[in-house]
Amino acid sequence: MIKPLLPLFISLSCLFGHFAASAQTDPDDSLAIYNRYSPPTLGNERLDTLLPLLQGRRVALAVNQTSVVGPRQTHLLDTLLALGVDVRKVFTPEHGFRGAEDAGARVTDSRHPERNIPIVSLFGRTLRPTTAQMSDIDVVVFDIQDVGARFYTYISTMHYLMEACATSRRTFIVLDRPNPNDFVDGPVRRPRYRSFVGMHPIPILHGLTIGELALMINGEGWLQGGARCQLTVIPMTGWQHGDSFRLMVKPSPNLPNQQSVRLYPSLCFFEGTCMSVGRGTRFPFQVVGYPAQRAGRFTFTPEPIRGMDSAPLYRGRTCYGDDLRELPFEGGLTLRFLLDFYVRMGRDAKTFFNRSAMFDLIAGTDELRRQITSGLSEDRIRSSWQADLDRYRLMRRKYLLYPDTRPETHLSEGRNAE
Repeated sequence: MIKPLLPLFISLSCLFGHFAASAQTDPDDSLAIYNRYSPPTLGNERLDTLLPLLQGRRVALAVNQTSVVGPRQTHLLDTLLALGVDVRKVFTPEHGFRGAEDAGARVTDSRHPERNIPIVSLFGRTLRPTTAQMSDIDVVVFDIQDVGARFYTYISTMHYLMEACATSRRTFIVLDRPNPNDFVDGPVRRPRYRSFVGMHPIPILHGLTIGELALMINGEGWLQGGARCQLTVIPMTGWQHGDSFRLMVKPSPNLPNQQSVRLYPSLCFFEGTCMSVGRGTRFPFQVVGYPAQRAGRFTFTPEPIRGMDSAPLYRGRTCYGDDLRELPFEGGLTLRFLLDFYVRMGRDAKTFFNRSAMFDLIAGTDELRRQITSGLSEDRIRSSWQADLDRYRLMRRKYLLYPDTRPETHLSEGRNAE
């Protein structure tokens, strides 16, 4: 039975949330999930709405290190157990329960050391729950911070959990959170490039919260066989599209601060090239470089860092390139960095796109790579996306839970990053 602590817990959460937001200094390189002046109430803080949905039900949580509640940063697992919720197991995405595993590293199943609850990895032997793993639960609660990019794998894990709920007739609940890259931009993924880093036919920046995206996946029939799961989204209050905010907990090991989160959608393209994005440093996704002086004046040397990257590209070699840590960049998607370094590296397509298959999966199409090697400008490349983006924006409107009064030119425009 859920314990009668909820009214006091909610009152204290609201009170501490108000004072914490007022006192937040919010330095530029920190992560803080609250808007400086008007902190939103996240889905996981709306326990008055969530707890009745869990009463008398066997619960699984899909969570990681970002799944914390309120300014006290109490993990959702601990919060719900303290309130008497019957949590049977935990599902975790890439990087594991504590968000400390390397990118792409296989994560094994385990048990919570204090709670003795099974922790089931969905980035290990399997990417989706098995029938047996779904058999002893009634509801899955998803509370993981997304960063708004199609290739961020947490949304792929959500997709497979939704499919498992549809197949097993379980309820799927999303506790909604803001999108830190709240733009609509980039090429829409083509069918042949569907992968774990591109599950859905959406732009690179989809402009949706995690809850709105779940509604779109369900509503558009993108689950296997066109199935639909029993979906509930607990929305935020006090937030709308376009509101600024910062993340309090880094969403994954190689996105350690706000600048890395802002630059991630634009720099992730380099993962399919010969360039390093600073994995193996303390400032990943804030630098770009290559072991040759023609790449730039700034230098860095990747080394293994446990919990970030144990085998970084160009380990122990001096890389030359650009330092973007202090670059003014409001966010969104830009091709400037990609086009600039392609020129610096001599326009040698074979050398630069040395992992072309990965580049095409990230882009969601092979057209972008061909446009770059053909010498097209960013404006010309962008113009080729517009018809698809116009269709996507119309579809997006059906699933918005929050007002978005921004002009569409703001939602999708080039970022010069000058």
